[in-house]
Amino acid sequence: MAELLDRSPIRFFDKMTNGGLKAGEIGLVTSKKGLGKTSVLVQFGMDTLLAEKQLVHVSFDQKSTNVISWYDGVFTEIAKKKNLGNNADLKDQIMRNRTIFNFNQDNFSLAKVVTTLKAYSTSGITLSGVVIDGVTLASVSEDDLKAVQAFAKESNVTVWMSATAEGEDLEDSAPKALLPYFASVVHLASRNDGVNVQILKLRDAKDVASTLKLDSKSLLITEK
Repeated sequence: MAELLDRSPIRFFDKMTNGGLKAGEIGLVTSKKGLGKTSVLVQFGMDTLLAEKQLVHVSFDQKSTNVISWYDGVFTEIAKKKNLGNNADLKDQIMRNRTIFNFNQDNFSLAKVVTTLKAYSTSGITLSGVVIDGVTLASVSEDDLKAVQAFAKESNVTVWMSATAEGEDLEDSAPKALLPYFASVVHLASRNDGVNVQILKLRDAKDVASTLKLDSKSLLITEK
């Protein structure tokens, strides 16, 4: 498992960001629709699983079957690097630590997600990572993010979210009042040579130099 973790595409992100997101912090991945937000979010989730830790994947806009397909695809691409092929037993072992929740943001706020996560944790499961896909930030209140931040710190977990953003500047990523809650903001930008992974924010730093992109076939994070 350690060899697969070393091959995780998130190692490229960690290298570019001096270790990446830390436990207790919230990160945000944005882009226009269809550029690879879910793939990147799943890669962060898979990284938790490859470390043999517990992950919850919350989806606001995809069915569980679609989420499972994303994880299967990312696992297959990483396994190729170690010539493991389609190792079903190993994949099943990894995925045992993954739980998927589907909610509709129209009637289920982020604060309610936190309540669900807390209830889930009381069953004796120690979470290490949470990914929340398809968040509509215009519908998120500051109290919602305060609740997520408090949960992340109290439970010592990393939380990654994804949201659609049309613009490429940090100010376009989320409403101004919400930006301080994100320790990292990553934006996927379409260019002639593919999709670039821009690091708009890393704690106090803005527009961090990045040589990351998404592989055109696998959509895995890689270096240019």
